[in-house]
Amino acid sequence: MTPFSQAIAPTASNPYLIHPATIVEKIGAADGIDTYRLRFVDEQVRRSYRFSAGQFNMVYLFGVGEVAISIVSDPDEPDYLDHTIRVAGRVTSAISQLQIGEVLGIRGPFGQGWPLSEAQGRDLVIVTGGLGCAPVVGAIEYIFRRRNEYGAVKILHGVKTPHDLLYRERFDTWRRYPDTEVLLTSDQPDKAWHDHVGVVTELFELVSIDAARTMVFMCGPEIMMRLGAPILIDRGIPATSIYVSLERHMECGIGLCGHCQMGPYFLCKDGPVMRYDRVARLLGSEGV
Repeated sequence: MTPFSQAIAPTASNPYLIHPATIVEKIGAADGIDTYRLRFVDEQVRRSYRFSAGQFNMVYLFGVGEVAISIVSDPDEPDYLDHTIRVAGRVTSAISQLQIGEVLGIRGPFGQGWPLSEAQGRDLVIVTGGLGCAPVVGAIEYIFRRRNEYGAVKILHGVKTPHDLLYRERFDTWRRYPDTEVLLTSDQPDKAWHDHVGVVTELFELVSIDAARTMVFMCGPEIMMRLGAPILIDRGIPATSIYVSLERHMECGIGLCGHCQMGPYFLCKDGPVMRYDRVARLLGSEGV
């Protein structure tokens, strides 16, 4: 019997309920970073659970606590949930010790996801930096499973060092799709690095953009989005066609605790994906 068994009803509608999920696969991505493939224990929860690409779950370890983690799997995958978790504190350190067959708790999903329906028929420029690519991975997988519903796709990803590059196999797979460009860059390359050198915003000059039909998804360090979005706006892309995924410390997931407040917004429910023109003045401002 899991520690959750007696306390949890088989429903995904109550945001306070924690649903047990078994680790069915643990995939090493880099030192201190693993992708956990989870399967809900309760079949009814498994059938009813739905999420949008860009949303997150609160991942709970019994007796330790919970942490907000982006969902990186395709929203239409019916059986499994993937979460890429980096060791960054007490809860994630304890989770990193778990093995296949052990149980985590899932509470969620929470927040607003990427506007994938609005993006249908349009070109997409997807800009990510460092470990910040995780919130958009599910959206990319969703797009490529429905490749004929979207226009040209350009994925621009920057890392500080090659060691920080996650999902190398996914990038290699994505670049094989038609009408797709994948450009990688590192600003501190090693001798084995064969891609571009520099920061990710320098890649903007290497791709052609039809501004009138392009939508932009950006996630990564906030300074990257704060500096990168205006460059794309100068290329003619409206601020209303640029979406960013923002990160703050999230503890409740439902806008009660206030830890994730950014100006008038609570990112756990108003975000984490938000239209750039709504938050542009808040990016980089101290105290928000």
